[in-house]
Amino acid sequence: MAEKEESEVQQGIPAAQFVEDVDEYMRKANNPAPETMLKHLEDNLNKYRFLESNLNQKKRRLKVQVPDIAKSLELLKHLSKKAGESTPMDTRFKLSEQVYAKATVAPTKTVGVWLGANVMVEYSLEAAESLLTKKLEHATKTLAGVNEDLAFLRDQCTTTEVSILLFHLSACHFCGFFIRI
Repeated sequence: MAEKEESEVQQGIPAAQFVEDVDEYMRKANNPAPETMLKHLEDNLNKYRFLESNLNQKKRRLKVQVPDIAKSLELLKHLSKKAGESTPMDTRFKLSEQVYAKATVAPTKTVGVWLGANVMVEYSLEAAESLLTKKLEHATKTLAGVNEDLAFLRDQCTTTEVSILLFHLSACHFCGFFIRI
Protein backbone atom coordinates (compact mmCIF):
# COMPACT_ATOMS: atom_id res chain seq x y z
CA MET A 1 0.00 0.00 0.00
CA ALA A 2 1.64 3.23 -1.13
CA GLU A 3 -0.32 5.70 0.94
CA LYS A 4 -2.73 6.01 3.82
CA GLU A 5 -5.77 8.06 2.95
CA GLU A 6 -7.11 10.81 5.18
CA SER A 7 -9.95 8.67 6.49
CA GLU A 8 -9.41 8.75 10.25
CA VAL A 9 -10.71 11.82 12.00
CA GLN A 10 -10.57 12.41 15.74
CA GLN A 11 -12.39 15.40 17.21
CA GLY A 12 -12.33 17.12 13.83
CA ILE A 13 -8.60 16.52 13.36
CA PRO A 14 -7.96 14.82 10.01
CA ALA A 15 -5.47 11.97 9.88
CA ALA A 16 -2.15 12.73 8.21
CA GLN A 17 -1.51 11.36 4.76
CA PHE A 18 1.48 9.03 4.72
CA VAL A 19 3.26 8.59 1.41
CA GLU A 20 5.32 5.42 1.67
CA ASP A 21 6.72 5.38 -1.87
CA VAL A 22 7.15 8.91 -3.21
CA ASP A 23 8.12 7.81 -6.75
CA GLU A 24 5.03 5.62 -7.11
CA TYR A 25 2.88 8.37 -5.62
CA MET A 26 4.22 10.96 -8.07
CA ARG A 27 3.64 8.66 -11.09
CA LYS A 28 -0.10 8.79 -10.51
CA ALA A 29 -1.71 11.22 -12.96
CA ASN A 30 -3.90 13.19 -10.53
CA ASN A 31 -1.23 13.97 -7.92
CA PRO A 32 0.21 17.48 -7.66
CA ALA A 33 3.80 18.44 -8.36
CA PRO A 34 6.33 17.51 -5.64
CA GLU A 35 6.73 21.15 -4.59
CA THR A 36 2.96 21.53 -4.23
CA MET A 37 2.68 18.29 -2.25
CA LEU A 38 5.59 19.30 -0.01
CA LYS A 39 3.98 22.69 0.64
CA HIS A 40 0.70 20.93 1.46
CA LEU A 41 2.44 18.60 3.93
CA GLU A 42 4.28 21.50 5.58
CA ASP A 43 1.02 23.48 5.88
CA ASN A 44 -0.64 20.47 7.50
CA LEU A 45 2.29 20.09 9.91
CA ASN A 46 1.94 23.76 10.91
CA LYS A 47 -1.81 23.26 11.46
CA TYR A 48 -1.15 20.19 13.62
CA ARG A 49 1.39 22.11 15.69
CA PHE A 50 -1.04 25.02 16.12
CA LEU A 51 -3.74 22.61 17.29
CA GLU A 52 -1.26 20.94 19.61
CA SER A 53 -0.38 24.30 21.14
CA ASN A 54 -4.06 25.10 21.73
CA LEU A 55 -4.71 21.70 23.26
CA ASN A 56 -1.69 22.05 25.55
CA GLN A 57 -3.09 25.36 26.81
CA LYS A 58 -6.47 23.73 27.40
CA LYS A 59 -4.76 20.85 29.21
CA ARG A 60 -2.87 23.25 31.51
CA ARG A 61 -6.10 25.10 32.29
CA LEU A 62 -7.95 21.85 33.05
CA LYS A 63 -5.10 20.53 35.23
CA VAL A 64 -5.60 23.59 37.44
CA GLN A 65 -9.39 23.52 37.27
CA VAL A 66 -9.88 19.86 38.29
CA PRO A 67 -8.09 20.14 41.68
CA ASP A 68 -9.87 23.46 42.39
CA ILE A 69 -13.28 21.89 41.79
CA ALA A 70 -12.29 18.87 43.89
CA LYS A 71 -11.24 21.15 46.79
CA SER A 72 -14.50 23.08 46.53
CA LEU A 73 -16.46 19.84 46.55
CA GLU A 74 -14.55 18.63 49.59
CA LEU A 75 -15.32 21.92 51.37
CA LEU A 76 -19.00 21.61 50.50
CA LYS A 77 -19.11 18.11 51.99
CA HIS A 78 -17.50 19.46 55.16
CA LEU A 79 -20.04 22.31 55.31
CA SER A 80 -22.86 19.79 54.84
CA LYS A 81 -21.61 17.83 57.88
CA LYS A 82 -21.44 21.03 59.97
CA ALA A 83 -24.83 22.34 58.75
CA GLY A 84 -26.76 20.52 61.52
CA GLU A 85 -24.58 21.91 64.33
CA SER A 86 -25.26 25.20 66.05
CA THR A 87 -21.66 26.18 66.81
CA PRO A 88 -19.82 28.36 64.31
CA MET A 89 -16.73 27.05 62.56
CA ASP A 90 -13.37 28.84 62.64
CA THR A 91 -11.43 28.70 59.39
CA ARG A 92 -8.93 30.46 57.19
CA PHE A 93 -9.70 31.46 53.63
CA LYS A 94 -7.43 32.46 50.81
CA LEU A 95 -7.35 36.13 49.82
CA SER A 96 -4.54 35.79 47.30
CA GLU A 97 -1.41 33.70 46.82
CA GLN A 98 -0.06 32.88 50.29
CA VAL A 99 -2.34 35.44 51.98
CA TYR A 100 -5.04 34.00 54.21
CA ALA A 101 -7.54 35.56 56.61
CA LYS A 102 -9.24 34.08 59.65
CA ALA A 103 -13.01 33.86 59.67
CA THR A 104 -15.81 32.47 61.77
CA VAL A 105 -18.46 30.82 59.64
CA ALA A 106 -21.94 30.28 61.05
CA PRO A 107 -23.71 27.06 60.05
CA THR A 108 -25.48 27.59 56.75
CA LYS A 109 -27.68 25.74 54.32
CA THR A 110 -26.68 27.84 51.28
CA VAL A 111 -23.42 28.76 49.56
CA GLY A 112 -22.39 31.13 46.80
CA VAL A 113 -20.89 29.48 43.72
CA TRP A 114 -18.80 31.45 41.23
CA LEU A 115 -19.99 30.57 37.75
CA GLY A 116 -17.51 32.77 35.92
CA ALA A 117 -17.70 36.16 34.21
CA ASN A 118 -18.10 37.81 37.64
CA VAL A 119 -21.32 35.90 38.30
CA MET A 120 -22.05 34.30 41.66
CA VAL A 121 -25.23 32.34 42.36
CA GLU A 122 -26.53 31.18 45.71
CA TYR A 123 -27.31 27.45 45.91
CA SER A 124 -28.44 25.09 48.60
CA LEU A 125 -25.64 22.82 49.83
CA GLU A 126 -27.18 19.83 48.02
CA ALA A 127 -27.66 21.69 44.72
CA ALA A 128 -24.12 23.13 44.89
CA GLU A 129 -22.68 19.68 45.58
CA SER A 130 -24.60 18.26 42.63
CA LEU A 131 -23.45 21.10 40.36
CA LEU A 132 -19.78 20.76 41.37
CA THR A 133 -19.91 16.98 41.03
CA LYS A 134 -21.17 17.38 37.45
CA LYS A 135 -18.52 20.04 36.73
CA LEU A 136 -15.78 17.78 38.13
CA GLU A 137 -16.95 14.82 36.03
CA HIS A 138 -17.12 17.01 32.91
CA ALA A 139 -13.68 18.54 33.52
CA THR A 140 -12.16 15.09 34.13
CA LYS A 141 -13.71 13.68 30.94
CA THR A 142 -12.60 16.74 28.97
CA LEU A 143 -9.03 16.36 30.29
CA ALA A 144 -9.00 12.70 29.24
CA GLY A 145 -10.29 13.69 25.78
CA VAL A 146 -7.64 16.38 25.45
CA ASN A 147 -4.94 13.84 26.34
CA GLU A 148 -6.27 11.47 23.65
CA ASP A 149 -6.36 14.30 21.11
CA LEU A 150 -2.79 15.28 21.98
CA ALA A 151 -1.59 11.71 21.50
CA PHE A 152 -3.40 11.55 18.14
CA LEU A 153 -1.90 14.90 17.11
CA ARG A 154 1.61 13.77 18.04
CA ASP A 155 1.13 10.73 15.80
CA GLN A 156 -0.09 12.96 12.95
CA CYS A 157 2.90 15.30 13.36
CA THR A 158 5.29 12.34 13.27
CA THR A 159 3.58 10.86 10.20
CA THR A 160 3.68 14.21 8.40
CA GLU A 161 7.34 14.81 9.33
CA VAL A 162 8.28 11.38 7.97
CA SER A 163 6.39 12.07 4.74
CA ILE A 164 8.19 15.41 4.37
CA LEU A 165 11.51 13.66 4.98
CA LEU A 166 10.70 11.05 2.32
CA PHE A 167 9.87 13.80 -0.19
CA HIS A 168 13.17 15.53 0.57
CA LEU A 169 15.12 12.28 0.28
CA SER A 170 13.38 11.48 -2.99
CA ALA A 171 14.26 14.93 -4.33
CA CYS A 172 17.92 14.46 -3.28
CA HIS A 173 18.00 11.04 -4.93
CA PHE A 174 16.44 12.45 -8.10
CA CYS A 175 19.03 15.24 -8.24
CA GLY A 176 21.89 12.79 -7.73
CA PHE A 177 22.66 13.54 -4.08
CA PHE A 178 23.06 10.58 -1.79
CA ILE A 179 22.45 10.81 1.92
CA ARG A 180 23.44 8.08 4.34
CA ILE A 181 21.15 7.61 7.27
